[in-house]
Amino acid sequence: MGTVVLVTGVARHLGARFAAELRRRPGVDLVVGVDVQPPRPPLRALAEPDGPAAPYRFHQLDLRRPAVARVIAEHGVDTVVHLAVSATGLGSTNRSSVKESNVIGTMQLLGACQKAPGVRRLVVKSTTGVYGSAPRDPAVFTERTQPRNLPGGGFAKDAVEVEGYVRGFARRRPDVGVTVLRFANIVGPAADTPLTDYFGLPVLPTVLGYDPRLQFVHEDDVIEVLCRAAFAAEPGTVNTGTFNVAGEGVLLLSQCARRLGRPTLPLLLPAISWFAGLARQTRLVDVSPEQLRLLTHGRVVDTTRLRETFGYRPAFTTPEAFTDFAAAQSPGLLPPGRLAAVTDGVAALLGPERPGHGRAAPESPARPHRPRS
Repeated sequence: MGTVVLVTGVARHLGARFAAELRRRPGVDLVVGVDVQPPRPPLRALAEPDGPAAPYRFHQLDLRRPAVARVIAEHGVDTVVHLAVSATGLGSTNRSSVKESNVIGTMQLLGACQKAPGVRRLVVKSTTGVYGSAPRDPAVFTERTQPRNLPGGGFAKDAVEVEGYVRGFARRRPDVGVTVLRFANIVGPAADTPLTDYFGLPVLPTVLGYDPRLQFVHEDDVIEVLCRAAFAAEPGTVNTGTFNVAGEGVLLLSQCARRLGRPTLPLLLPAISWFAGLARQTRLVDVSPEQLRLLTHGRVVDTTRLRETFGYRPAFTTPEAFTDFAAAQSPGLLPPGRLAAVTDGVAALLGPERPGHGRAAPESPARPHRPRS
């Protein structure tokens, strides 16, 4: 018999895309999607791939309730991919509700998996936010690096708690292959996250005196990594354990702004904190305290294990992923081409930089490489 996959969070763009891709993969007998709300019509259409595809069943349920155990038993699920851990909630901006959905929902799901003898594989979407962002952080985080300051709240703290429960599940069910994927900030033409909302502002508020290093991962690479984690590992690779997932290279926040054609507005930290609170209250954009720390201190992770152990090299580098995201945005107030030409000219006058780990990308935007279908 083929694989029966349960996917949580299918009412979001990433979950709908992943469910559709799974249905195209050979060896999949059934894909079961669950979420607290039914997908919107465009996402329902996205989950219906062209051509031959495995059957799909959707169940509207709240992961905080024990009903997910019934769904797992009813369909004989053997693989669970948990994508419902998110920075925002569907239909709710209440932070406590989002936290309950992330943490309590994960606990209920893991409890259901523990009681289901047929479950053999668990994949959990996490975030590099578990490392935090602080002024004395190491230049690069590996999967074994212990953060100096654990996230004090928000989505990153939820992810830390979720990972703790997942480790406990792995100890209780050693027969289940468990994979935790710590994704960098996800971007792409259709990406919808608090950080992409921030980059959509006509003017980007920044912290005066700081130009943080940022990493991104393209949504196409996210889908491919999730698919590879959901099946048996390819020969010579291991797809269980914890992996950082990010495109190679880094971008400075100022480089991101220039690629978007967005002017920046440097503010003192108290002023930008006030702006972030006002933006959340008015629902203009959700600039959480953890995101504000990222936009102050930045964060870079090492992806050696992803390439050498997991066996996957992202098709998009960090600059290429952001370029593809920027191409789908509305034009900024400043012409990116002219800005890039000026900054490239200045860089040429200053001379070539010495190569080094974590060096920022050149200003001239590269054309993104499309993954093979």
